[in-house]
Amino acid sequence: MSVNPLAPGWLAQPVDANALDAGIWPAQADRAASGAIEIAGVPATALHAAYGTPLYVFDEQAVLDRAAGIRDAFTAAFASAGAEVAVYYAGKAFLSVEVARWMADAGLRIDVCTGGELAVVLTAGVDPARIGFHGNNKSLDEIDRAVEERVGAIVIDSLVEIERVAAAAERHGRTQPVRLRINSGVHASTHEYLATAREDQKFGIPIADAAEAVARIRSHAQLRFLGLHSHIGSQIFESAGFGEAARRLLALHAELLEGGDVPELNLGGGFGIAYTSVDRVTPIERIARELADAVVAGCAELGIPVPRIAIEPGRYIVGPAGVTLYEVGTVKDVVVSGEETAVRRYVSVDGGMSDNLRTALYGADYTVRIANRRSDTDPALVRVAGKHCESGDIVVRDDYLPGDVQPGDLLAVPATGAYCWSLASNYNYVGRPAVVAVRDGRSRVLIRRETEHDLLRRDAGYSSGAEEAELRIHHQPDGT
Repeated sequence: MSVNPLAPGWLAQPVDANALDAGIWPAQADRAASGAIEIAGVPATALHAAYGTPLYVFDEQAVLDRAAGIRDAFTAAFASAGAEVAVYYAGKAFLSVEVARWMADAGLRIDVCTGGELAVVLTAGVDPARIGFHGNNKSLDEIDRAVEERVGAIVIDSLVEIERVAAAAERHGRTQPVRLRINSGVHASTHEYLATAREDQKFGIPIADAAEAVARIRSHAQLRFLGLHSHIGSQIFESAGFGEAARRLLALHAELLEGGDVPELNLGGGFGIAYTSVDRVTPIERIARELADAVVAGCAELGIPVPRIAIEPGRYIVGPAGVTLYEVGTVKDVVVSGEETAVRRYVSVDGGMSDNLRTALYGADYTVRIANRRSDTDPALVRVAGKHCESGDIVVRDDYLPGDVQPGDLLAVPATGAYCWSLASNYNYVGRPAVVAVRDGRSRVLIRRETEHDLLRRDAGYSSGAEEAELRIHHQPDGT
């Protein structure tokens, strides 16, 4: 088989374009005898028939296993130092009422960064004391509600927030626990938009200004200083950056101990997952062990006790557990002229940047497979495109599918559990897809599909003649 010159250097032409890489797909994803992809015993064809496409599918057991796995890995790694570990699920990755309950049942706390996320977690019945509230520009109303609900920790992101949180605490007669987010200056090896600790950055307070900020926090009787917080970025594969950030924060932590108690150190999240076959993921047990070694060594050098540790994984827990299903609408071969003339096959699906913005936003790479059947046709280089009126509306920039991919086929894109539904939009007045969970051969709706009625009822012009208009609206399959 000749290699298409349009293929990027990292992408190898597969021997079998039907194969599912175990490092990318959910643990319980495989091909049935029928040729269809099954997730937790539920065929993609059955999910399409029941809920339509596009469709986000979560392997529920995979989510639970990954939550427990990272909890146990960090607990074990820090146990020898006698340090407790609090694991916060970063809700921004994906959040629903049911998923919040999964996290609470797994013993995890939950991190939110808006009033809407807080509302979801409270609706799930999560103990507010086990919630952390982030955000670089929390509104006065969000701060007030967080204090009123007795949220366990508010992360101070700027000097002005110190006074705002203190005022809210005084108003409600509370003592509010707070952390201080520090911009450590560690340059994480990741996409520019995902690196959150570089100097030219909207998040956090520079290390040089931290002592003054903590003094101001401690000057308010209504605030209780918990400790420092750091987040160096997302989709990071090695522990070195986390270790360096920990060392820098520990030096500051030791200095702050001279003025009072500093019970914890929050090292954030950002642990990477595999999206393609070339992504080399470090086992979370190794990252936890190496990070614990760095913290213990740093504390020993400074002559201070190891503090309580907090981490905030999100993508790591839900990313690999999610798969998005699409239906193919058109297939188009485009001749591309250059040093060599070649053909790129555009496979257009019924979703796009409204359900997965990461490709357009970050240049993210994904994997794709035909989900309704097996094919022995030679693989062809494809680009999976969305239906939106943007040339940048691409779901999968480069991968191989069997050359007989055709309209009506189902496609499955793995590793879409994080930051896909969360970033979804109604661009071109497309409703956001349903989200379903699969487990033990069964499926259930977590979030229903948005209908045209859902979109129209927010429009102030949709009033007179509404009943008549509703009769003309096309309603989707179950999941609506």
